[in-house]
Amino acid sequence: MNNHPFHLVDQSPWPITSSMGLLTLTTGLSMMLMKNEYTTMNLGMLITLMSAILWWRDVIRESTYQGIHTKKVMSSMKIGVILFILSEVMFFMSFFWTFFHSSLSPSIEIGMQWPPNSIKTFNPMNIPLLNTMILLTSGMSITWAHNTLLMKKWSTTMQGILITVLLGIYFTIIQALEYMEASFCMSDSIYGSTFFLITGFHGIHVIIGTLFILVMMKRMMKLHFSSYHHIGFESAAWYWHFVDVVWLFLYISIYWWGS
Repeated sequence: MNNHPFHLVDQSPWPITSSMGLLTLTTGLSMMLMKNEYTTMNLGMLITLMSAILWWRDVIRESTYQGIHTKKVMSSMKIGVILFILSEVMFFMSFFWTFFHSSLSPSIEIGMQWPPNSIKTFNPMNIPLLNTMILLTSGMSITWAHNTLLMKKWSTTMQGILITVLLGIYFTIIQALEYMEASFCMSDSIYGSTFFLITGFHGIHVIIGTLFILVMMKRMMKLHFSSYHHIGFESAAWYWHFVDVVWLFLYISIYWWGS
């Protein structure tokens, strides 16, 4: 038990187990690509997933039932979420760097033009614009839910969260239909590779964000949050706004400018 005078949280084993799981996962991914061997990758995925579940369980227990999330702990958790989002910004920046490097100076292999002759791009005014409106609306609904939470309007908060979850699911379905209608695939030149890498990873982030907010809705139903203590919900809202901003850059650069 922690005997610190400010009653901070206990030391956790999950950071080191998560690191071991991620190391195993990336090693297994390399083995899967080179040798078509899935055991190591599946083991790493299992370790990482179990570490994440147990880590989140402890955070919820410390916050809701033990009451040891002091202002200092809350501040450190906010800093951690901000640093995580910054790492995600750098992650997507590497993909956008690849896209602009290839599109601003097209190589001779793709006819020295962008997009390549063989690629029939999507009309940015059709499905991509619809998805943009869906995500912008979901950003408004999660902000509405946050503001009503601050005003202690619990039922209205639940409505805002539910709308955001439904819009996230709707976006994912629309993007899946877009993939099915695509006239090119990931192996169709650098355009196909960058398009599916960036939109695919963004789609994964939308799915994760939707699950994140869905868990927050479950916690709201169990009355885990108050108007002054809702770090989990605030983190989910920050993450969702990050997903929105990435999509705006993605839509403008790839769907509109890049087509």
